[in-house]
Amino acid sequence: MDDSGDHTSESGPNVLAEGYKAVAPVMSDASGVEPAASDQLESVQGGSLPNASFRGDLVNVARGFCMGAADSVPGVSGGTIALVLGHYRRLITAISHFDTTFISLLLKRDFRTAAARIDLRFLIALAIGILTGIVLLLSTMHWLMDHRMSETMSVFLGLMLASVWLVKGYVEKWSPVIVLALMAGIASAVIITLLPTSTADPSLPFLFIAAAVAICAMILPGISGAFVLLLLGVYQPISGLIKEAARGNITSEGLIQITIFASGCAIGLLAFSRGLRWMLDRHQSPTMAALMGLMIGSLGKLWPLQEATPETAQLESKFRVMQYISPAEYAGSIAWLITLAILAAVAVLVIEKIAERTASD
Repeated sequence: MDDSGDHTSESGPNVLAEGYKAVAPVMSDASGVEPAASDQLESVQGGSLPNASFRGDLVNVARGFCMGAADSVPGVSGGTIALVLGHYRRLITAISHFDTTFISLLLKRDFRTAAARIDLRFLIALAIGILTGIVLLLSTMHWLMDHRMSETMSVFLGLMLASVWLVKGYVEKWSPVIVLALMAGIASAVIITLLPTSTADPSLPFLFIAAAVAICAMILPGISGAFVLLLLGVYQPISGLIKEAARGNITSEGLIQITIFASGCAIGLLAFSRGLRWMLDRHQSPTMAALMGLMIGSLGKLWPLQEATPETAQLESKFRVMQYISPAEYAGSIAWLITLAILAAVAVLVIEKIAERTASD
């Protein structure tokens, strides 16, 4: 352990805490650019961002693709993928710098310095990759949810169980307050999962709120933005809209819904990145305990032994009402469902192990 002032332990879960502490901005001059960025402004004046290269852009597009692919699957965290691929700290830092200093630079028309502050080239490349990953994988996920739901849910269940185990490690010391936060998270999720399934498309205000909440989950290792959308009943409608848009089939109503959803994502991300850093710097254990409770309370939603009621079986997947069935009623292989869940859980644990080793290098 060094004497840099970081009091986290050397255990794997505290990689997350170290990442958040590393992104606290330290202003060095009136321009609002951090020391690292200030040292590289010469390249910015030349018209490119620091350390920019076409090869680096391709790497960041690939990183974004992996994040987008992960976040299109309920149960997989794009934040965990960012940790694994080594760009998590850079991402959180860039997002948190969409602030008043950045706006001030724009008002002064100092666009190059503003671009350097938010690491614009990195964010653009990452965004291209994320959108590509989401669009390419959503069609596959839509088909799986319609035709292989039990097997798909088994994978999701395994992913979430492993994520719960990992998030548990972020709680440094259990106390009554921590337990209360855990129970609050469980209760909130259970209430959500017990709500009746809506048979109507989500309203525009609800789409905005759902997007803001889900995008916050996207940047948290261990919890999936797509999973939150699944909980809120928005995953199928939005994935369907994006799939149709990718095929060139988009209506004016669908375009409005996608625009509202994207706006919610943007607002939620900008607001949450700074709040997230503050919460985890000062209240890491209660925050992670609440998130763990949310995941535990939501596991019932991912139970693989469920099927649509006879009255709704022929409807679109987003309109189906699901009911639980016993193992004896399931026509497929229970052993195969268990195997899929175990393989998915192992995959998450392996990814986290890689992330731990990457952060320690």
